[in-house]
Amino acid sequence: MTSLVIAEHDNASIKPATLNTVTAAAQCGGEVHILVAGKGAEGAAKAASTIAGVAKVIHVEGDHFAHGLAENMATQVLSIAASYSHILFPATASGKNIAPRVAATLDVGQISDITQVDAPDTFERPIYAGNAIATVQSMDATKVITVRTTGFDPAASTGGSAAIEVLAGVADSGKTVFLGSEIAKNDRPELTAAKIIVSGGRALGSAEKFNDVMTPLADKLGAALGASRAAVDAGYAPNDWQVGQTGKIVAPQLYIAAGISGAIQHLAGMKDSKVIVAINKDPEAPIFSVADYGLEADLFAAVPELTAAL
Repeated sequence: MTSLVIAEHDNASIKPATLNTVTAAAQCGGEVHILVAGKGAEGAAKAASTIAGVAKVIHVEGDHFAHGLAENMATQVLSIAASYSHILFPATASGKNIAPRVAATLDVGQISDITQVDAPDTFERPIYAGNAIATVQSMDATKVITVRTTGFDPAASTGGSAAIEVLAGVADSGKTVFLGSEIAKNDRPELTAAKIIVSGGRALGSAEKFNDVMTPLADKLGAALGASRAAVDAGYAPNDWQVGQTGKIVAPQLYIAAGISGAIQHLAGMKDSKVIVAINKDPEAPIFSVADYGLEADLFAAVPELTAAL
């Protein structure tokens, strides 16, 4: 029984979500192998080989792997799938794009968004926006799994000494072509990897007030900025700041929610945070039910005071 983790990387280094996925793979039993497919990805393959608990790194090179296009990645995974009992992807945009293609071609049921491994064939995953946990048993010969990274501690990025096996990649499928990308530059930590997140809600009233009130606090803490869906829909914050079931799932060491009532979809995205601080003038706000520290106050007074005190 051997598990294969599909690495997310930038061709030079391994992205943090891969480390959490390695932990999940290790709990499935047997050896853990990592597939690093890219262009000029020697650095990423070397980084993968030092991850604790990894027995082998499979390194595949090709121009058509440079940007992780799902069609080419799925074809590459399928070419080696017969050797593995479990194939695991981080439950990120990339993983959710590739995994269904692999599962459909193998004619197996995908096991999505797992948060716990009970046995090699039994897993737990949240349903109903995290209000219930489903226990799923799969009898398929190959388990295709996406891993909710907040449910597993990251594997140590050093200490391993896995062998690197270089394989010839499959041919370009020709189904898709990478034309370009528009990436917003941000000096702040990536939201899903940040240790501290400062989030604002619709109560802030405008994009200008969001920036005036929340940005200084985030600057003081070196935090990432997040927002509720209501704030994003109202145009106060960009889409990539959205935290929640339809946004990004986060679990930082500290999550500060200001002016966020705590809708069920938002709680599903942040309730696994280690420490939650809620600031809201409504004492009945649902956010207080998950908060470790709650402050019933006007955010326009409380947040600047907190910022000044830091």
